[in-house]
Amino acid sequence: MKQPQLFGTNGIRGIPNEDLTTDLAMGIGKAIGTFFDAKKIAIAKDTRISGDMFMLSVASAAMSTGANIVYVGELPTPGLQYYCKVNGIPGIMITASHNPPQYNGIKAIDSDGTEIDEETEIKIEEIYEKKLYKKAPWDKIGIYSYDSTAIKIYMESIIESVNSEAIRERHLNVAIDTGNGASYYTSPAILSELNCHVVSLNANPDGKFSSRNSEPKPENLSDLISVMKTGKFNIGIAHDGDADRCVFIDEKGNYIDGDRSLALIVKHTIRKGDIVVTPVSSSDALGAICSEKGAKLISTRVGAPIVARAMIDNRAVIGGEENGGIIYGKHQFCRDGAMTMALMLNLLTQENKPVSELLHDIPDYSMVKSSVVRKMNWDDIRKLITEKYSGKKMDFTDGVKIFDDDGWTLIRPSGTERIIRVFSESIHKNLAEEYNREYTNFLNNL
Repeated sequence: MKQPQLFGTNGIRGIPNEDLTTDLAMGIGKAIGTFFDAKKIAIAKDTRISGDMFMLSVASAAMSTGANIVYVGELPTPGLQYYCKVNGIPGIMITASHNPPQYNGIKAIDSDGTEIDEETEIKIEEIYEKKLYKKAPWDKIGIYSYDSTAIKIYMESIIESVNSEAIRERHLNVAIDTGNGASYYTSPAILSELNCHVVSLNANPDGKFSSRNSEPKPENLSDLISVMKTGKFNIGIAHDGDADRCVFIDEKGNYIDGDRSLALIVKHTIRKGDIVVTPVSSSDALGAICSEKGAKLISTRVGAPIVARAMIDNRAVIGGEENGGIIYGKHQFCRDGAMTMALMLNLLTQENKPVSELLHDIPDYSMVKSSVVRKMNWDDIRKLITEKYSGKKMDFTDGVKIFDDDGWTLIRPSGTERIIRVFSESIHKNLAEEYNREYTNFLNNL
């Protein structure tokens, strides 16, 4: 099947006024408006400086096709997705998620609240490339309005999806770092509604992400980790720029890898016979958990929209990625940082044990991640990899996954940046590091 050229793993992204221009934004806005041919389209943005510029460009372009635009505020991507789902209308999110502040992007949301699939991306790109835009007559041009209810209904839906009364009775101590992003209000407010004692870091909108880099990696969360090391909190929480992801710090100040938090939440959410969906990049720990619980695990290509579609098709209860992006099917089929946060509070309340103790029951695999700047065509790289390691078992679901005696390595091109991502896992940390070093060196030497 033809692959989208503008839409990456999660929408269109680029640097404003360089590879992501207002001309491109307006063209895509017209294409989205033409494709959906909807009476109403919701639009939202995260806190980035260029958000207004792109939101107004996309909105005016979509209005030229006859669509009425409803601006629902500065809120997390899953907040817009929930609004779209509840109202049965498509949406457009202006965000570059975890990318640095100099980036921005455009995501299209279907009327069921899911991110559009690849087939839809291709159709929108064809409308854009061929300029097959719908042009509304002067008296049918769309109008622009504002709806302030999106944040409230989103927050209420999160609280209603967990055992909120039990959480309220627990009085958990929580430290949260929203990183100046879209969750600066919603997540601390949800925690307060759940009767948690909350200490917030960087919970103010700042389009430059002045306090820390947007991606919630250990090296970017030193302030939160320091707070957690005081021993006064049950859990530490951090989001990325658009809050579709959530990572955790345990009560001792240790960063919890996304694959382990995913496995922990899945373990305490699923029952026998349930279906779980995850990409081939996820840890084998998840497979072990599913086997233990009598659940079925389905593996897909990397990308939240792909996981979400597979969950819908297979009626899965939960799914997600190793980067802190968890999809809870009983709420909505998209990555949701606040829902992930609430699920963690739910299991801490249910088990009444420290999170570090709960993690002892998760199979202990070590995963090492790295990246290499891509300077060649991916098809050529893929061919060289398969020739070099032809004697090893491989899987081609997404990129190339190579299996060694005591672990595996996934090599795949990023859908959002011009890099090759390398994931290596083994039950032995030194082997995971060794595998990652070997394949990274091979790529660097091409």
